[in-house]
Amino acid sequence: MFPKLVAEFLGTFWLVLGGCGSAVLAAAFPELGIGFTGVSLAFGLTVLTGAYAFGPISGGHFNPAVSFGLWAGGRFPIGQLLPYIVAQVVGAVAAAGVLYLIASGKAGFDVTAGFASNGFGEHSPGKYSFGAAVITEVVMTFMFLIVILGVTHKRAPVGFAGIAIGLCLTLIHLISIPVTNTSVNPARSTGPALFVGGWAIEQLWLFWVAPIVGAVVAGWVSRTILDSAAEPSVVGRPLAHQSGAR
Repeated sequence: MFPKLVAEFLGTFWLVLGGCGSAVLAAAFPELGIGFTGVSLAFGLTVLTGAYAFGPISGGHFNPAVSFGLWAGGRFPIGQLLPYIVAQVVGAVAAAGVLYLIASGKAGFDVTAGFASNGFGEHSPGKYSFGAAVITEVVMTFMFLIVILGVTHKRAPVGFAGIAIGLCLTLIHLISIPVTNTSVNPARSTGPALFVGGWAIEQLWLFWVAPIVGAVVAGWVSRTILDSAAEPSVVGRPLAHQSGAR
């Protein structure tokens, strides 16, 4: 178990450092800013590279919602849920800490300005409502898990799942950054929120509940409806061992 937890820590660390780091340091950089498209690609690339680097060890979840979704889909044992989630959250917080140290090296840095935190209402990039945020996070996480469960099924081509999952996360960010800054990952939301404090902590609950609900529903749909079309995968088999996936 210990190597698996280290892999989950490192994978989540890389996801938050790469994705949130691109948002904090590079999204609006004068004249050469990468914008929403660049941030979306950064999140997708961290998942893609992390899946192939750490997936063979832990299955490459890097996200409590993914762990819950895989459990609901019959692919992950419930006894490993809590250790995985703890490792993921610790990795996210560590990455946010490193990012804070880097970002604070620039004069005028203000962590309360956002620090890539997720939010709704006044704290949504596009000022979207609470209801819009709930729908976005539930639906986007649902589709993320449907893709993950589909491309890591035994019937899927071997070795390409990491690419599909990385591209899926990129697409999700392209759609939803204006609404919530895109979570679909409670650990990713927790890391920056702890440094911002205030409103980010107050709204953090949504970015745990909505992604987990979307993921669990996706796991149930996959297990009871979609998987009936073919022989189910082996329960508990690491994602990366199925198809090199996250």
